[in-house]
Amino acid sequence: MRRTVVVMLKEPRVGRVKTRLGRDIGMVAAAWWFRHQVRALLRRISDPRWNVVLAVSPDCAGMVSRVWPTHLPRIPQGSGNLGDRMARALRSAPVGPVCVIGGDIPDINAARIQEAFVALGRSDAVFGPATDGGYWLIGLSRVRAIPPVIFSGVRWSSQHALADTIATLPDHRIAYVACLRDVDTADDLN
Repeated sequence: MRRTVVVMLKEPRVGRVKTRLGRDIGMVAAAWWFRHQVRALLRRISDPRWNVVLAVSPDCAGMVSRVWPTHLPRIPQGSGNLGDRMARALRSAPVGPVCVIGGDIPDINAARIQEAFVALGRSDAVFGPATDGGYWLIGLSRVRAIPPVIFSGVRWSSQHALADTIATLPDHRIAYVACLRDVDTADDLN
């Protein structure tokens, strides 16, 4: 079974991406940072052990964007909140283990992704916790059905996001990998 890494991405449009960071450093600088951060991330996680798929937003513009590498397959994120969009990405991935990550975590690399897939070899789900109470990675072994209520009631962008998500995976064996920081504000850049 082939392993898949789905990277959730927004088009790096000024005022539409990394807006909390933009309030601190300016919207142009935040969009520039995100664009270059994602380019570097995609180079770091490129690995023959898995397929990388871009889940893009907005749907139409993201599918034809020239910002992201053209050799990587893309799927539209679709509508709804972050949980709706991540659930769609998890369900639409090819058969086999799948991990979903965001584009705003500077310390993700191929070794971190490999740790997650190794953890999925002995667990149903894996999380890469973030320092703010959220998470930078969720992975599912997909040897069992994805619960229909996955991500229901999750308080996104809060210190409860990880705990809330775990609560939507009853009876799943959960593993954890390294705790990393994401970049939401200027303080996170330091």
